[in-house]
Amino acid sequence: MYTSISKRTLALLSTLVLLALSLMAPVFLPWLTLPLILLILLILVSWLLPLLVESRTNRVRPEPALPASREAHQIHSQLFIADLHADPLMWNRDLLRRHSYGHIDLPRLVEGNVALQVFGVVTQSPPGQNFEKNASNKDQITPLVICQGWPLPTWNSRLQRAVYQAARLEGFVARAEGKLVSVRSVQDLETLQARRAKNEKIVGGFLGLEGVHALDGRVENLELLFASGFRMIGLTHFFDNEAGGSAHGIEKSGLTPFGKQVVRRVQELHMVLDLAHASPQVIDDALEITAAPVVVSHTGVRGTCDNRRNLSDDQARRIAATGGVMGIALFDTAVCGPRVEDTAHAIRYLADLVGVEHAALGSDFDGSVMAPIDASGWPSLTEALLKEGFNAGEIAGIMGLNALRVFMQVFPR
Repeated sequence: MYTSISKRTLALLSTLVLLALSLMAPVFLPWLTLPLILLILLILVSWLLPLLVESRTNRVRPEPALPASREAHQIHSQLFIADLHADPLMWNRDLLRRHSYGHIDLPRLVEGNVALQVFGVVTQSPPGQNFEKNASNKDQITPLVICQGWPLPTWNSRLQRAVYQAARLEGFVARAEGKLVSVRSVQDLETLQARRAKNEKIVGGFLGLEGVHALDGRVENLELLFASGFRMIGLTHFFDNEAGGSAHGIEKSGLTPFGKQVVRRVQELHMVLDLAHASPQVIDDALEITAAPVVVSHTGVRGTCDNRRNLSDDQARRIAATGGVMGIALFDTAVCGPRVEDTAHAIRYLADLVGVEHAALGSDFDGSVMAPIDASGWPSLTEALLKEGFNAGEIAGIMGLNALRVFMQVFPR
């Protein structure tokens, strides 16, 4: 078992490095040129700053989560768990090693019995992002990309940021010795199910895009993303873009002609359309032209948590009418509470409203949120669902089979 550098160790190392430099400066200063000093500082900043930022933004609440009973563990061990949204690829973390910060890595996914993880891809995010109103002309991902040493083309191209994160996932798959596998087709899903049925501890993964601003204005770039392994496409993120309005944008408008082209092409390529973060008008417009089940990958419901981030009852009914699913998130502003019980309560509300077959999971792990659990802690949610009165079959659907049904219907063969 590998453990990453803890925050306390990181702070200690940083202090020791700076102290050593200050002590050695009088001895070595004559031989140190200004460019060399700047290079040393750049290396230190690029190593320390992203780790400090991530360890502060992707946290697990210190309070113990709901303990899972023996019944919950028995049910949980038999589940096919699918999480519709997490953002670890945004961070320079080796996902094949266990870490003491963040929410997801392969050892914790295996420990949580996760079968299928959708890896969200963020390419732009406004500073000070909020649920109410965000402009599209600022970006806090750019400095993160530069500090983490991503390739030069990613510094100013959102498309290249998406392609690079796809390559990172494939790199993990290549090094995982079969324990992490890429899922791109119905056949891949069937193979994953068959291997899991033999009790193989493997995790399947594919990519989901957060916002088609990453297309850089060209519908044709969907083909490049498809070839890179993307199988879920979200239209917007925290700001309005060329396709239409965000629930958190300035205009919050509907689908543009470009947006309608994107929706149609997404369906032609057999990718799943994701309406997370979309404005109410974009949701309405997309549902008018979709011919396949859609998802909302990470959300809450206004019936238990009334804010602009979450789905109204009418939106939930219309999404369910496509045969789609809605992934309920784990962070407090999505479910109006810090506990797994709050997520389970939102799932109960959604199930009572539209049917349990349309409820799913969308953690938003590693999405700059504080969560009640990390990926190893999913048994706590199984326990919370039992306490909400769901039976084992219903829990199996919520925890993954409902999402799997949509993927099996939409994915290419």
